Order: sequence, then C-alpha cells, then structure tokens
Amino acid sequence: MLKHDLYLSLVEKAFRQFSNLPAFTNYEGKTVTYREVEQQILILHKRFKDLGVAPRDHITLIGKNSLEWATAYLATITYGAVVVPILPNFPPADVQNLVEHSDSKILFAGNSYFEPLDLSTMPKLVGVISLDDFSDLLDSTNSPTLDPSAETGEVKSYDLGEKEMMVLLYTSGTMGFSRGVMLHHLSISSNIIYARENMPLKPGDRILSFLPLAHAYGCSVEFLYPFTMGAHIAFLGKLPTPTVLIKAFSEIKPRLILSVPLILEKIYRKQLLPKISSPLIRTLLAIPGINKLLFKKINTTLSNFFGGNFIEIVIGGAPLNPDVQKFLKKIGFRFTIGYGMTECAPLISYAPWSISKLNSAGRMVDRMELKIHEADKETHVGEIVVRGDNVMLGYYKNEAGTAETLDSEGWLHTGDLACVDKDGFIFIRGRSKSMILGASGQNIYPEEIEARINNLPFVAESLVVDRQGGLVALIFPDADWIEKHHPDKAHLDKYLAHALKHLNNELADYQKIAKFEIIDTEFEKTPKKSIKRFMYK
Repeated sequence: MLKHDLYLSLVEKAFRQFSNLPAFTNYEGKTVTYREVEQQILILHKRFKDLGVAPRDHITLIGKNSLEWATAYLATITYGAVVVPILPNFPPADVQNLVEHSDSKILFAGNSYFEPLDLSTMPKLVGVISLDDFSDLLDSTNSPTLDPSAETGEVKSYDLGEKEMMVLLYTSGTMGFSRGVMLHHLSISSNIIYARENMPLKPGDRILSFLPLAHAYGCSVEFLYPFTMGAHIAFLGKLPTPTVLIKAFSEIKPRLILSVPLILEKIYRKQLLPKISSPLIRTLLAIPGINKLLFKKINTTLSNFFGGNFIEIVIGGAPLNPDVQKFLKKIGFRFTIGYGMTECAPLISYAPWSISKLNSAGRMVDRMELKIHEADKETHVGEIVVRGDNVMLGYYKNEAGTAETLDSEGWLHTGDLACVDKDGFIFIRGRSKSMILGASGQNIYPEEIEARINNLPFVAESLVVDRQGGLVALIFPDADWIEKHHPDKAHLDKYLAHALKHLNNELADYQKIAKFEIIDTEFEKTPKKSIKRFMYK
C-alpha cells in the first residue's frame, strides 16, 4: 500500500512551492507559470460547475500535446472528475463512439479535431470546450473570462478515495480490440512516487514532451511526474520527425528523455552503422586504447543529438533491437529500457542505466509483485503476471474482459512472455498471443527473429508469420535503400536469396525462415505504432 501523498496533494504542493516558475510551454509558442496554470484551472472549475458537472463525472480530451491539454487534464482530476484522454489520430467515428461509451459530459477538443465530429452521436455531452483557447465551441458568445476569484484563489482538490477511478484510457491493442482501462488514484500515485524516488529531477529542469499524452507512458513520465518536481515542460505539438527533434533537443536540452525504440534504431542504422562498418573504422575499433577514444567520441556525438544534458533516456513501448542495445552499451550511452502496460499506469519494471543489464527490461518496480506463470521447465519462460498498487480497477463496462485479465486473486495477466534471472532482471521474449508453436513443439518468438531481419539494410520493418507449418517473413522495404539501388526483380530476388541464406545461418533450425515476402504498403498499426499482427495471420 502506498505510504506517500496521493498525486492530487502533490499537485497542490507544486502550485504552492513553484508558483513563479515556468510550468508549461507550447514549443515555439507561449509559456505559463505554475500560478497561471492554477488560475486557469480555477476558471475551468467554475465552468464545470455552471454546466452541471459533478465530481466522478467523465470529461474527454482530444488534441495535440499542448499546455492547454495539460491544463485541462489537471483541471479535470482536481475537480474530482474522471479524465478520458483520446488519441488524436483516432478517426472521427471512433472518437464519437468512445465519447459516448465513456459517458462523458464535457469534451475538450482542438478545433480541427472537433470540426469533423457529429454531435448528434454524443447526446450525453453538455459542453464542448476548445483546446486552442478554452472558448465554448457550442456557444461562440460564451467566451472565457477571468473570474476575479481566480486571482487570489487556490486549487483545492476534491477528496476522493484512493481506489476511485481517476483516468479512463482507451487503447487499441495489437490483437485487434479496444478497451477502456480504469486507472484509480492509487495506481497513478504509485507510478509518480516511484518516478520521484528513482528518476530525480530538480525545480526548473526542462522536459520535452513529444510522446502522445493520451498514452499512459508519455502522460505519466513526461507530464504528471515532472510537474510535481517543479520542472518546465515544453510540449512539442507537432510530428516528432528526426529533423524536428534535433532542433528541439538542442534548444531545450531536456534533463530526462522518454523515447520509443524507433528513434534510436533509425539513428543507429542511418547515421552510425554506415560509419562504423567501414574497413578503416572496423580496424581502429579492434585496437585497444584507440577503440575507447572512438567509443567516447561516438557517445558524445550521439548524446549531443539529444541535447547533451540528459540524466538518461528511458526506452519503452516496444523492444529495442538487441544489436542496437549491444552497441549503445559498448559506447557507454546513457539509456535504459523499461516495461509496462496501460493497465498498470504504466510502470511494471525499470532499472537506471548504470545498472541495467543487456536485453533486460529492468526489475520490478516498488509496491508491485511479479511471478512467471506456467514457466517452461527448460527455458523458464512463462507469462508475466503482476499484482499491486499500480494495477487497474478493470475495463469500463466490460466484465468479461476484466475477468479474462484479472484473476480472483488480483493477478493481472499481461500476455507477455519472459524469464527472470537471479538478480530479478526481467527478460521479455514476446507476446503469448504472437508465439508460434514449431513443428517439433518448440516455442518460437517471432519478435526475436524480426529484430534480426530489421537489421538488414533493405528492411524498414518485418513480420514473421506461420504459413502451413513454415515461417515466412513479410517485409516492407526501406525507401532510402530502394531509391539508392533501384533493383529490378531479378536483382532483388538474388539479393533476397543471399540475405535469407545469411540470416538462416544465424538462426536455430526451428527458427529458420522459408522465404521472404515483399509487401507494397506499410503494415497496419495501432495508435501506439505496434503492427496489428492479427491482420496478417
């Protein structure tokens, strides 16, 4: 059980302690202080009350990362209402369905996200507020004004029980379903306390928020946690392309960075691998002393890409390619890998970069238990099941789905397969639902094979599937490689055959790939950018 303040009390303390410090910035836009955020929240609380919204009612947010999004989120939870963040890349029909399914009474929406919506499909709404300027999108004459009481007032959070719902998160999983995850005050608070104790920030430290705030990962560690520390959070608010990120990192110089594997993997494959693969550099890297100097220089160059001021980069959301990990460890790059899921708000495991083990996802976080369910006697691989303060209440209006995931003893069945070493480090092997049973009964984890395939220069991404008892690798080719080589069919077939032979020499017999199959269009993805595997079986 959590022995610390719940999250809302930490928010109140932040307003008192850091009143004059900058809180939020819209990148290349305006900045507001902690006191200004508090004043805006007081105005929104009055509007909630005027609209007849009560504590425990539901309020939906949809829009790009912004200081307005973050302010609306804090206004909702301090009012005692349940916040329902929706990813901005959901189609309008999905947004309408989720607003209605969530029983939301207010919708905060960026103007461009509101325009295509059909209000008749969301009859429970009593108000729609712009995330561009907090104006009323249903009544243009009702513009926001500064309530005099906001000048001197203080935010006082509505007192709710620790196991009452705080956040309702809808997520589309890779297996083709979407569920509303009910996260309570204790689960959010436990995550934030763990971050405060293990990822230390100081007042004034800068954070760049570029992961979607409607996901538990980005929301908890790029927003909710640093806010309680007096950090200054800049919201990117645009597509985080490498060019955009390089500029933003160099200007903001963030102290803590969250990332998904794709960013580091692209830098490694496009920037570093071509240079370290040259005959001269390979020779120099084999010479003791000189290789240390080269590793240090590469490390500095890579660190400067991220602004050069970070404590560490925390990778989450998907596995990081093993070859990339190995190289980054070798040069001493400050990165670590965490593991979590929406149902745990999201933290399950983490270890700081200085002690993390190669290919591991860290150790179990505080106030949680973990065990490996039905572990294989030889490999010790089984399903990760967890229990503790971080675990959700269940799925909203979905008793059957809740019963499938949460057992009678409170264990959450993650669907992820892993083993744990003697030091408590977790090594994830793949998803139980994506595991392929080999012809001789071996468990085949396609993610492990895909990691190797994705290192091939002509591959952008891949998916290993079972076809009549044989493994086939579906490949979406890398556009830069195609543009550079312009291969005709004969040359491409020859290249694929050579690459397939080389790959299979590195794989166990039961993992060998029967053939490569080129696909013309990018794989269908979830909003979290995971491939929808169920579509390719």
